[in-house]
Amino acid sequence: MPEAASAQATRAVIGDSEFDRDTALTQREPGVYDIDLSADWTIINAVNGGYLLAVLGRALADALPHSDPFTVSAHYLTASQPGPAVVRTETVRTGRTLSTGQASLFQRDEQGNEVERIRVLASYGDLDSLPDDVRTTAVPPALPPMDQCFGPEDGPAPVDGSSEIAGRLMLKLDPSTLGWALGKPSGKGEMRAWFGLADGRDPDPLALLLAVDALPPTAFEMGLTGWVPTVELTVHVRCRPAPGPLRVSITTRNLAGGFLEEDAEVWDSAGRLVAQSRQLARVRLS
Repeated sequence: MPEAASAQATRAVIGDSEFDRDTALTQREPGVYDIDLSADWTIINAVNGGYLLAVLGRALADALPHSDPFTVSAHYLTASQPGPAVVRTETVRTGRTLSTGQASLFQRDEQGNEVERIRVLASYGDLDSLPDDVRTTAVPPALPPMDQCFGPEDGPAPVDGSSEIAGRLMLKLDPSTLGWALGKPSGKGEMRAWFGLADGRDPDPLALLLAVDALPPTAFEMGLTGWVPTVELTVHVRCRPAPGPLRVSITTRNLAGGFLEEDAEVWDSAGRLVAQSRQLARVRLS
């Protein structure tokens, strides 16, 4: 069998992929779910915030009468660690077109006390029922072809801060936003990349929750290093993405008082804006 055909035959599909298995939850009772957070989605030693958002997003999709996230707002209270966790959901309101719920993820600390790691408030609906009318001034980011972009596997060593999650992703960064990796950051708060899952699984609404928080932080290209923990992240899912790689563009316009915002846009292979987000993150200035 030709190599290309073999690769196509082994592509993971939605519902049966590493991402699906690692975000799967076991219902203990109505509104309460157990999960073992995978170490494969860590950045340095903490579990990635986009992966966590997908975990809670999957719990709410099960708990609410509507299955598609429209808007998800998360507050990250303490860093999550790989291992057992409990997700508790609550239905706030249900309507004909939208349902709203909240969810929190808890883990045990070293003393055995339950600690809330992340709290989410979200509204869900049916993306397939939305009208096709689009009126926008937004344009897709101009990215070089994928074979002219670079990922962690193209460097002499893993990208600093990428850790285990790098192996789960197909990430090809725009060379114009890679100065930080060469010790020559541009000073601009920009990061752009082609994005997908490493096993070839096509994107869906839950994968969009991961995509907005999977690129290296814009702080790197601003000349800052170290962990950039998320304080708050809000994602708007605009439509169901088409199969194929996504284009992700993230910008920061203002860093002040040790905090910065990251505005992300996610575009699908059909040239549609499928998700937007804004994140508030903390940076270390010295």
